[in-house]
Amino acid sequence: MEIIPLSEGTFTVDRSKLFVPFDEQHDELQMRPAGSLLVEIQPFVVITSGDVLLLDTGLGFRKNNELQIDQNLRVNGIEPASVTKVLLTHLHKDHAGGIAERTNGGTGSLSFRHAQYYVQERELNFAFEKGSSSYKTKDLELLEHSSQVVLLKENSGIIDDYISYQVTSAHSAFHQVFQIRTENQIIFFGGDDAPQLQQMKHRFVAKYDYDGKKAMELRKMWWEQGQKEKWTFLFYHDAKTPIYANDDTN
Repeated sequence: MEIIPLSEGTFTVDRSKLFVPFDEQHDELQMRPAGSLLVEIQPFVVITSGDVLLLDTGLGFRKNNELQIDQNLRVNGIEPASVTKVLLTHLHKDHAGGIAERTNGGTGSLSFRHAQYYVQERELNFAFEKGSSSYKTKDLELLEHSSQVVLLKENSGIIDDYISYQVTSAHSAFHQVFQIRTENQIIFFGGDDAPQLQQMKHRFVAKYDYDGKKAMELRKMWWEQGQKEKWTFLFYHDAKTPIYANDDTN
């Protein structure tokens, strides 16, 4: 199994929910609006014996008229058309911004044409009800009736015998986390429930979470279980430690 982080860079985000690129060599955080958070945006590819899995899809920003996530895949020797499954923790635009591709005329299609998209149905419904700046609802409409989309309806389940999902309702109302299991490895992807290594090690309640206390308790539980079972953690918003493998040296 191979794991590849697909960093889209570092950004600041404030109450406007706009993600503004941040260059740590030249930009100063104190010059950004008060309350700005500094975050990495980092989808992952996991290559197994039978699948090319994409874990969340980034912001959907474009460079040279191409989705940045497509460029990042190709830099790593992966054609976007080879992605077989897209696993979405939730549909906030920094995690689901790259689900769709649009022509200059505005016609849209799902970005990964040979992949199945795994989406929590209640999260999709909530995004349309909310209709806030946190969601790109025009792109999410493409998920509603596509034959490529598997709408997950349960609180937990198994995909193809080796991928499990669980709805946590911690960071967002219907956020879900994934485990990918092979004979000798357990990969845990917690999306925004478990976005950074430091948040796993230090107990605190985040104000931006739907249920901050629950998120804190889940992180504690996952961290302890991961140490016992030697999980590999993938951190979507951690620039310094995107992948953390629990082994005897850590």
